[in-house]
Amino acid sequence: MEFLLGCEKVRVEFPTKTVFDSVSLGVEEDDRIGIVGRNGDGKSTLLNLLAGTLEPDDGRVLKNGTVHVGVLGQADALSDDDTVERAVVGDLPEYQWAGDARIRDIIAGLASDIPWDARVGTLSGGQRRRVDLARLLIGDWDVLALDEPTNHLDVRAITWLAGHLKTRWRAGQGALLVVTHDRWFLDEVCTRMWEVHDRVVDPFEGGFSAYIMQRVERDRLAALAEQKRQNDLRRELAWLSRGARARATKPKFHVALAQELIADVPPLRNELELKRMAMARLGKQVVDLEHVTVRFDGGDGSGRTVLDDVDWIIGPGDRYGIVGENGAGKTTLLRVVQGLQKPSAGLVKIGKTVRFAVLSQHLDDLARFGDDRVRQVVGRYSRRTMLDGKEMTPGQLLEKLGFTRADLNEPVSDLSGGQKRRLALMLILLDEPNVLILDEPGNDLDTDMLASVEDLLDGWPGTLLLVTHDRYLMERVTDHQFALLDGKLRHLPGGVDEYLRLTERATGAAQGAQSGRASGALSSRAADRAAGQSPHRAADQGDSEVEGASGPRLTGGEIRTLRKLMQSNERKMETLNGKIEDVRAQMAAADPSDFAALGDFQAQINDLQSQVDALEEEWLEAAEKLGE
Repeated sequence: MEFLLGCEKVRVEFPTKTVFDSVSLGVEEDDRIGIVGRNGDGKSTLLNLLAGTLEPDDGRVLKNGTVHVGVLGQADALSDDDTVERAVVGDLPEYQWAGDARIRDIIAGLASDIPWDARVGTLSGGQRRRVDLARLLIGDWDVLALDEPTNHLDVRAITWLAGHLKTRWRAGQGALLVVTHDRWFLDEVCTRMWEVHDRVVDPFEGGFSAYIMQRVERDRLAALAEQKRQNDLRRELAWLSRGARARATKPKFHVALAQELIADVPPLRNELELKRMAMARLGKQVVDLEHVTVRFDGGDGSGRTVLDDVDWIIGPGDRYGIVGENGAGKTTLLRVVQGLQKPSAGLVKIGKTVRFAVLSQHLDDLARFGDDRVRQVVGRYSRRTMLDGKEMTPGQLLEKLGFTRADLNEPVSDLSGGQKRRLALMLILLDEPNVLILDEPGNDLDTDMLASVEDLLDGWPGTLLLVTHDRYLMERVTDHQFALLDGKLRHLPGGVDEYLRLTERATGAAQGAQSGRASGALSSRAADRAAGQSPHRAADQGDSEVEGASGPRLTGGEIRTLRKLMQSNERKMETLNGKIEDVRAQMAAADPSDFAALGDFQAQINDLQSQVDALEEEWLEAAEKLGE
């Protein structure tokens, strides 16, 4: 593979610390590298160093003279006075970018809901981020260096971006460097990982999952090496001497070894025990939504329905994740759940023992501490809290969330974004709520701290509602996921993948009608021109509606059979869901200390749910064949 860029024995110093000391790295054609490490260890510094926007204090940065590097920083340099069109395509003539299928796809994937003639200064932070990313991606780059590209993107945009980066270059061409805390994105896109820590950079083969496995192996080998030095465990020494040679010839981390490493690891959560503890704290009722509708009326008589006849039962110990596009109504739903937003119609029942706590995106509650130091804030809390069946002091919680002794003397106002988020979470847990609402809790956290927060939440005995665009975090800490689609709340037995399938179906027809118009972002003149130059695109999209998603045109009899199957499955699922609710009611009324009975109830629920999942899978397959 051809060398593109790198560095040789570089040293980078800031006034208070040395970030890198004699680091040498290389990036070659076809590299897809994810950069991870603790906040403050130098991930962004490394990216800027290799991109050529930062000079080292010692050593040198190397770059093939013909290589073009595109950089996405954490802050954009867009002009507030520019229109979205000018910010994205600049002075490129309309016929050029409108007739380019690649550019149309980028605009459709990132800016389909942003008015093409809007001023950049009027956009939200998330919209600006997407405009800046679209601006970068339409360029022709040999290397892309992306710093937190998934910030402010929803799940669908993140999935689109991953697909784009995987197919952007031909095999054996181009290179990607990406700093992100989104672990699903790292696994989906990257084939190598660099871990930044303690002034060095360690390379790993594979995506994020492989990196974690190799870290576990590395730590175990280090522990065994220490045992060898102390000569305490001779049998482990023999295993190490044999296994190390075998693994040295196999850079990929194998499934068998991964299974061996996790064989003695218990389940992430004891669901029955957490349910029992949550029931003891909350009683039987938490929040019930019955036929809830929320409509916001405009001054001119127009209006928008955000929630449309929503039924939702939130019980003790439930761990629910909520997904949906930006503006779909997730925040409104959470406000309704808390009783802060009165519905236009329907009923909200909140249990008498419910105590809500909310970790918001903006961390407004920390502003009241001003210049108080962390130790002063924590010193006001003398109580201990129960997590994972153990009492924990505020100091132990701080340590678990990555705070050092030096951090205790920092003013709250001077903390980094990640430190503020962790401190806010700790204070919430010390207040001992029984319903915890987390709105993008992963913002500003590195991957190690995300793992610590997840571990903390695994032992939290209460009801959890989570809104996040981080699908790894979503599926890691919640047991069930729900989507807000066109005002309806839909259960997702298939998780985030099912949500993406649903949104693709919902937008497919609109994209076909616009025929390459980039989902409304392009002008009508450009759309007509683009459609004229790419007739096969519109034909393909039109055929998908008639022929179905994955096959030839269906006969009338086949269509009737599929529709009959869907209707039958809907009735069966409705019956089974009723049975599930009956069993849950029996479980809620049972003696919380009767673990045998609780286990039987849970087994019944699991069996019924598996039947529902199978029916829903059949329903989805039939809908896909019909192109619905």
